[in-house]
Amino acid sequence: MSELDWSDLRYALAVGQTGSLAGAARQLGVNHTTVLRRLDALEQRLGARLFERARAGYLPTEAGALLLEQARRMADQAEEIERRVTGRDRELTGPLRVTTAFVAMEHLLPQPLADFARAFPGIEVEVVENAFMADLSRRHADESSGWARREADVAIRLSHQVAEHLVGRQLGMTQCRVYARRGAPGLPQTVLPLATLLKEAPWIAFERDSQARVYDHWMRKHLAQASVRLRVDIFNAAAAMLHTGIGVAVLPTFMEARHPDLLPVSEVIPELAVPVWMLTHPDLRQTARVRSFMQFVGDRVAALLAAAHTG
Repeated sequence: MSELDWSDLRYALAVGQTGSLAGAARQLGVNHTTVLRRLDALEQRLGARLFERARAGYLPTEAGALLLEQARRMADQAEEIERRVTGRDRELTGPLRVTTAFVAMEHLLPQPLADFARAFPGIEVEVVENAFMADLSRRHADESSGWARREADVAIRLSHQVAEHLVGRQLGMTQCRVYARRGAPGLPQTVLPLATLLKEAPWIAFERDSQARVYDHWMRKHLAQASVRLRVDIFNAAAAMLHTGIGVAVLPTFMEARHPDLLPVSEVIPELAVPVWMLTHPDLRQTARVRSFMQFVGDRVAALLAAAHTG
């Protein structure tokens, strides 16, 4: 039997994790025919069938289950080796992958990232915006290299809770107020008690079924009897709708600078204060580019949060 190719094992592992060729293809960033071809080649090389093709999806055979168990161990070991080796990198060059929320990318990070790019031209920062916390220990497939890239090296998150195994710093607190379009007919134009706004103003709220964020819980509790005209999913969408003058909505105060046509019509809402974290995996904290990014960009984001809080 010829020597096993780790890249082929990655395809089998993806099929085992997702239960389908399509799911594995999405996870690996390739088309499903590539997954099928690599899986067939692996089965031929091993001389064993690894999956049963059933209506419920691809189910591992006894041989497949054994292979998947070993492949998972290999993946974990490979990731640990990479983290430890990368963590000893002393060069201020190379890629650095950052994950953050949409609202942070639009309002907190543009200038700090630009300043960092000028100060450290050898480091290529790649920002991925998403609404969930990426796994800072896991990698995702990079078909061009035949290996995999980490989901993220650094995470910048608005959250009350962070994983215990991560390290980093709290950059500050977000504060929220209710906002309305300046000069909009029928909308409040001065700071009013929150109880008055809840009773009398038309609202732009978040999705009815969303429960992941502190903002979702607050809205479910306080807007149950309010007049809700529209629901959106993220702060950027709420800000876009505020500009139409259709209602009032909650926004972080750090968004004010980019939206001069919006004015606060409530005091800060204490229940909606949320920490902003910058985090990495312990094995990466001594990597020169990670350490420099967290210090340089972290200081600037902290300053922006402090200014928004005092403003």
